[in-house]
Amino acid sequence: MSDIEQAPVRASLRYFSNDSDLVERGDLSDAELAQCVAVMDALRTWQEAARTLSEASKRYMKLNDSDMRAIRMIMRAQKQGQIVTPKDVAREVGISSASTTKLVDRLVAGGHLIRMPHPSDRRTICLEVTERTSASAHNTIGRQHARRFAVAASMDHDERDAVIRFLSALAESDAPQAELLGTASVPLGD
Repeated sequence: MSDIEQAPVRASLRYFSNDSDLVERGDLSDAELAQCVAVMDALRTWQEAARTLSEASKRYMKLNDSDMRAIRMIMRAQKQGQIVTPKDVAREVGISSASTTKLVDRLVAGGHLIRMPHPSDRRTICLEVTERTSASAHNTIGRQHARRFAVAASMDHDERDAVIRFLSALAESDAPQAELLGTASVPLGD
């Protein structure tokens, strides 16, 4: 690779780490570095597209992040024949019981959830997603999942294995940092 071809690779590496001091290059060639940068760029592009889709879905359904998480969890549980209580929602979303009450009230008022008597515990209620919200999610998020599945299905076995290893390793590498940020008491700089 010529100096002119190497300049964008070096500039892209700075994009991922101000002075590239955090990027472990090992003995990667310039072509391999460029390919790594292309992977990171593709991942960023997909994250932006997924975020845009998620924001559009939330606006379409008039919901926030907590609402969407609760509805997704309840829909998964319903498909598996499981009963969901407000306590389950609080655990899934990571909010207090008071906040869960507000969330459930808001989703019931918006026509997204219904409260049902618990089949074995008269002291609590169950939550179910309404048919309308279920159909709306099916027509938006469900169709997107089907398109993503089609992309995975279009790959061969080795390509899918590589993607699984890559995404699993990314999740594993992000977990300690997420834990650290979750317990940080001092805001980190930009």
